[in-house]
Amino acid sequence: MGRWTTHSNMWTRGLILAAAAILVAVILAGHEFVPNAVGNLGSFVETFLPWLGWVLVPIGIGAAVRRSASAGIAAVLTLLVWSTMFLALLPDKSNGDGEFRVLTHNVDVDNPDLEGTVDTLLGAQADILALEELDEEDQNRYAEALADEYPYTVRHGTVALWSKFPITSSKPVDIEIGWTRAMQAVVETPTASVAVYVSHLASVRIGSDGFSSQQRDATARALGKIIAAEQLDSVVLLGDLNGTLQDRSLAPLTYQLRSTQAEAGQGFGFTWPASFPMSRIDQILVKNLTPVKSWTLDRTGSDHLPIASELHA
Repeated sequence: MGRWTTHSNMWTRGLILAAAAILVAVILAGHEFVPNAVGNLGSFVETFLPWLGWVLVPIGIGAAVRRSASAGIAAVLTLLVWSTMFLALLPDKSNGDGEFRVLTHNVDVDNPDLEGTVDTLLGAQADILALEELDEEDQNRYAEALADEYPYTVRHGTVALWSKFPITSSKPVDIEIGWTRAMQAVVETPTASVAVYVSHLASVRIGSDGFSSQQRDATARALGKIIAAEQLDSVVLLGDLNGTLQDRSLAPLTYQLRSTQAEAGQGFGFTWPASFPMSRIDQILVKNLTPVKSWTLDRTGSDHLPIASELHA
């Protein structure tokens, strides 16, 4: 009787822990079904989705302390769900050298260390360099500092592009935000004409109304329509998209473009906030280009980390 009672207790103890683990597994596997109707909860969950795995640490400890078979099994099953979704991102997937290197950085309009930021950007030796969140004064300062390395440059609104390759045309892109935060340029790389988009989508806010992203979502839809109509085969999108690849609201972009970090990076490549990166909201996305390397650079004076990738046309 005593053994049966002990065995039975192993399954009945820790049911709350087991339920918590199962809830995490359900959210991970079915995150697209978490509704956005209230406070854009779905997008909020998707922004920080990989971090749900950390919930398993206290659940696992609790299961061990309480000797709960039900909680332990639920935690293992949830770990398998997390691993299925994210484990493939962890190994280094770089594959040789690319034909050209691109870099994007939200330099932060309040950046207190422009000189140090320039040093980091130049040290990366990118062939194509995109910057976001520029005011008029900083645009001129960056232009002067980068002129020797980048003979070609264009700017539209608060975004700008520098290139070692000829830029044959450029134009502002209307993402329906009221001022220019996106542009398109045609860059003649050694092997192909590439349509390079630079964009800074609308910001999201966390407040009393929840995760406010309606304006960001609208700018993603507008940019997605424009890129879908692009005439050139090879496309690269560089910029601060204020959203992760898992965020359903970026589907107008992620359905037609591929992430260089997912294909050729190592780990999650989190970029924000720079002091303790928790999500990758800065992106390099491509079409008809092959990523062979993708990485995150060291912190600058910005609240974002710069990111870079090497590509084959």
